[in-house]
Amino acid sequence: MIATRKITKVIVIGLGNIALRHRRNLKLLFPEVLIIAVPASGRVSNQNIEFADQIILTLEEAIKEKVDIAIVASPAPFHLIHAKLLLLAGIPSLLEKPVTSHLQDAQELIRIHNETGTPTAVGYCLRYMPSSIKMKELLEQGILGNIYNAFVSIGQYLPDWRPSKAYQDSVSAKKSLGGGALLELSHEIDYIQWLLGVMEVQYAQLRSSSELNLEVEELVDVVLASDTGIVCTIHLDFLQKKANRECSFIGEKGRLDWDLLSNTIMLHTGEGSEVLFSEADWDSNQMYLALLTDFLDLAAGRKNSSIDLEQATKTLELIENIKSCAIEGVKQ
Repeated sequence: MIATRKITKVIVIGLGNIALRHRRNLKLLFPEVLIIAVPASGRVSNQNIEFADQIILTLEEAIKEKVDIAIVASPAPFHLIHAKLLLLAGIPSLLEKPVTSHLQDAQELIRIHNETGTPTAVGYCLRYMPSSIKMKELLEQGILGNIYNAFVSIGQYLPDWRPSKAYQDSVSAKKSLGGGALLELSHEIDYIQWLLGVMEVQYAQLRSSSELNLEVEELVDVVLASDTGIVCTIHLDFLQKKANRECSFIGEKGRLDWDLLSNTIMLHTGEGSEVLFSEADWDSNQMYLALLTDFLDLAAGRKNSSIDLEQATKTLELIENIKSCAIEGVKQ
């Protein structure tokens, strides 16, 4: 375990957007840190990688550098391969979400973690949003009384995600790299169980469209239920031209509307409507910084709220249950 929050040398695996964000944030927190970039593919076409001090083509070689921590930001199907090496080497590791692309791989990671005791966390950064923290607090306080229903919706046009790259070539679009709306938008699957407890699948439909013509699902519609009787409807898609990310809870005392894009929460009751939380000018990078510093606390043995492998695996288990129960929709 690292003794202080200060770190001097880090491995970041992957060369995509989220890896770049982590490298940038590491330099922001620790300007003198030495960052080793490791391409997930074992090769690199451009030696000019931002916020990287060194490029090493294999993780085995990078591990010899005696780093303080590692961040696994490779495509999900490679997480087990990369994290296994790191955990066996005793290097505290932060894995980007989802934990893996297959439940069996996640269970193997848990086994290795239990054997090694190496600090490990999974990067479900939405839990670090100020409005997420406030929403959990409100629900735990019982502001709605008994909760009857939850409605979760997220949609964003995939070609707009990474304008500098053809969407057909992105991780999101490729089945072999863990793409598809269910895994790519698994934040919603994670936070609904974080807020409401374990969910069981009642209905699921996965669809694709002729608009994007992908090999993975572009639209997901799911009905879940908790053991306390809460029914949750979830919609995920890659097709909405205007981005949308919302969640509502209906209970005996009223309704809570949570807009994740504007970072606001409103309460509606028989007496009227009230804004309970609003921080629209909040910088979304703050949640990534909070995630990283929380992980560093975990690595140093301090109090933390990091998402462990067991929690992340429950999210993946629910995703696999959705897939196994799903009706395949007709391409439109």
